[in-house]
Amino acid sequence: MRPDPVARVRRFNRVVTAEVGALDSSFLGRGRPLGAARVVNAIGQGCADVAQIRARLGLDSGLMSRLLRSLEEEGLIETEAHPEDARRRIATLTAAGRREFRAYEALSNAQAEAFLARAAQVEAVLAAMDLVAATLGRARIPIEEADPRGPDATWCLNEYYAELARRFPTGFDVARSRDPEAQAMMRPRGTFLLAMSDGLPVGCVGLKGSGGALAEVKRLWIAPAARGLGLGRRLMAEIEAAARGLAITTLRLDTNHALTEALALYRGSGWREIARFNDDPYPDAFFEKDL
Repeated sequence: MRPDPVARVRRFNRVVTAEVGALDSSFLGRGRPLGAARVVNAIGQGCADVAQIRARLGLDSGLMSRLLRSLEEEGLIETEAHPEDARRRIATLTAAGRREFRAYEALSNAQAEAFLARAAQVEAVLAAMDLVAATLGRARIPIEEADPRGPDATWCLNEYYAELARRFPTGFDVARSRDPEAQAMMRPRGTFLLAMSDGLPVGCVGLKGSGGALAEVKRLWIAPAARGLGLGRRLMAEIEAAARGLAITTLRLDTNHALTEALALYRGSGWREIARFNDDPYPDAFFEKDL
C-alpha cells in the first residue's frame, strides 16, 4: 500500500528539521539557536525594519523581542527608532554582528555543499527543493522592478529562451526574434518586473514602450517550480498597473500556439486576438488590451 500523504509530509518535516539543526541550542556551533541566527541573517541581508523582519521570519512579537534583546546583550545588534516613524524600530549589525553574519554565511554554504555532495541525483534534488520552497513560500513572493540587464533578469530571460527552444517545433534563436532593447523596458519608456522567492528569481515580464500610448508586453516567464501559484496573473496585473502609471492606454503582445498556458491566461484575462502586427518569425498569435 502506498504510504499516506500526510505521513510523507511529516517524515519530510522531521528529516529537514534534523538536517538543518533547527532544534540545536547552538545552531552551526555559534552558541545561539536557529531563531537568533535567522535574525542576524535577515539584518545582514539588508532587512533592517523590525516589523519586516518579523513578517519575513514569521515570528510573533514576544519571541521577536526576546531574540532582539539577546542579540543586543551579546553586542551583535543595535536598535533605534525609525527616523521617519518613532513607532517603528530599525536594527543594524555592529562590527561583531557583521563578523557573525559572515561566519554564518560561510558555515551555511559549507553545510549546503556537504549535503549536495551526498546527493545521488543533485539536479533532481534541487528541482524538488525549488518546488517545495516556492509552494510553501507562495505568500511571500514579491514582485519587484528590476534592471533587465541585471543578473537575475538575465537568468530568467536565458531560461525563457531555452524553454522556447525546447517547445517550439522549429526551435528558437533569440538573434532571429524581435528581441526588445533593454532601454525600451526601463523607465520612462517601460519597465521590467521580477518575481522573487526569498532572494531567488522565479518569474519575469517586461513592458516594451516607446514613449507613446501603445506598448508591448514581452518575455512573460515563470520557473517550472513556481507554476500553478498564480504568478503569471500577478505579473500581468502588475505590468498593466505599471503601464497605466506610464500613461499607456493600449497593450499588445504576441505568443505562439505551442505555449498553451500563455494562450489560456491571455484569453481569460480580457485580451482580444488581433491580426499580426510584426514580422517576428516565431509568434503566430497576437493580442491587444485597452487599459
